[in-house]
Amino acid sequence: MGTITALTAQVKDPNRVNVFIDGDFACGLALEIAATLQVGRQITQAELEQLDKRDEIHRGRERVLRLLARRPYSSAEISRYLRRHQYDDEVIKNIIDDLTDVKLIDDDAFATYWVEQRETFRPRSRLALLQELGQKGIERDIVTEALSDLDEAEAARRVAQKQAGRWRGLPEPDWRTRMTRYLLRHGYPYDLVKDVVTELWLALENEEE
Repeated sequence: MGTITALTAQVKDPNRVNVFIDGDFACGLALEIAATLQVGRQITQAELEQLDKRDEIHRGRERVLRLLARRPYSSAEISRYLRRHQYDDEVIKNIIDDLTDVKLIDDDAFATYWVEQRETFRPRSRLALLQELGQKGIERDIVTEALSDLDEAEAARRVAQKQAGRWRGLPEPDWRTRMTRYLLRHGYPYDLVKDVVTELWLALENEEE
């Protein structure tokens, strides 16, 4: 048991407060957490530890909010991020649960966002998107739903069109071989690749005519 003898704003960060117990520095707390304290109040070591844990959660939450200001992240990405910054599992769960409750972390919305971004800027095959979202810790049923409206043929066309000019002038068999291998490496199924390659080759021939 000790007595709070001073609560002072930190010089470098006025949103944090230094707490002094019996004249000695005890800990630093976020202003909103320290607001529950007052000079002269007696406080136990257990209470102090609880305040310190709340402050750790607060600091982790603020760190995640800064990250989310850049773009959405999956819950698994957030968990890995916090673990890299030495937060324990209890704190990580608390932060993720809190931000999930207010929809700032939402794996369904994240999966939809990821697929839309890929479709708009860097088209990917269904297989490639399955792998990418799996690596980001998104559950399979959520991924399946996010991919339900994917037009894989259109994505393959756009990928192929970006490469078509590189091999313009090659004999048809060589052009087809290169384009087929290119699309297969990007994870598109063979039957789809065959149709897209034929479609694009005919379009190139028509342009030349």
